[in-house]
Amino acid sequence: MKKLLQPFAVVSKQTFIIMVLFQVVLALVLWHTTSNGLMPQPGKVAAALIQLSTTKLLIDNVLVSLTLTLKAMLYAIIITLCFAYLSVLPFFRSIAEFIVKCRYLTLAGLIFVFTLLTQNGSALKLWLLIFGIVPFFVTSFLSVIVNIHQQEYDLCKTLGYSKWRTLYEVIIVGKADKVLEILQQNFAIAWLMITMVEGLSMSEGGIGALLIKYNKYNDLTNVLALQLVIFFLGLFFDFLLATMRRWLFPYTTLATK
Repeated sequence: MKKLLQPFAVVSKQTFIIMVLFQVVLALVLWHTTSNGLMPQPGKVAAALIQLSTTKLLIDNVLVSLTLTLKAMLYAIIITLCFAYLSVLPFFRSIAEFIVKCRYLTLAGLIFVFTLLTQNGSALKLWLLIFGIVPFFVTSFLSVIVNIHQQEYDLCKTLGYSKWRTLYEVIIVGKADKVLEILQQNFAIAWLMITMVEGLSMSEGGIGALLIKYNKYNDLTNVLALQLVIFFLGLFFDFLLATMRRWLFPYTTLATK
């Protein structure tokens, strides 16, 4: 037990699981005892979650949100890879750096611009989501490129590779596993933004639209139940992407041992 409070201590997997379960139970007990008339107790939220899970309403809205998120992620990673790979060319380096700086642009001030550039609410949500996550994707992948060891480039020179072949071998193929790692790290950004962009056009539904609806009527029990749905789905996709990375690139697990 002393190790749990010692810096850099290593505990067994069994001990860690027991500790996490204890912390979860403690958090639920504190939530239950501190809940008042406005804050629903965990039991009521769990009951609302079970009730929502059995309705077609939740399933349909989750599918709408997942479809939009995955489509935005696909477009975002394609755009990211194009500019990240081309960033080794001086002409495109400045463009990639500008995209990185776009992290500080707020979507609230660009909604009108994107409304003019898109044809309907579906396209508006998609491109707002893409614009919101691409700068973080580019930032992550550029850091990967910057931290490539010089020895990898020197090896390509020794083998007589051209500069384009070096780009292919060292960055495109050599860092392919980092693409899934970036997706895993930044999926949370897209998943959190989905509720905001769906509030701009509620005609197609989605978790965000459903969340706004329950918020409008101060239905805090269903709001928290939906938050749990969003949280558990996020954990599932994080686990799925990590599993895919280990399966496609098994050598990545060797470096962590």
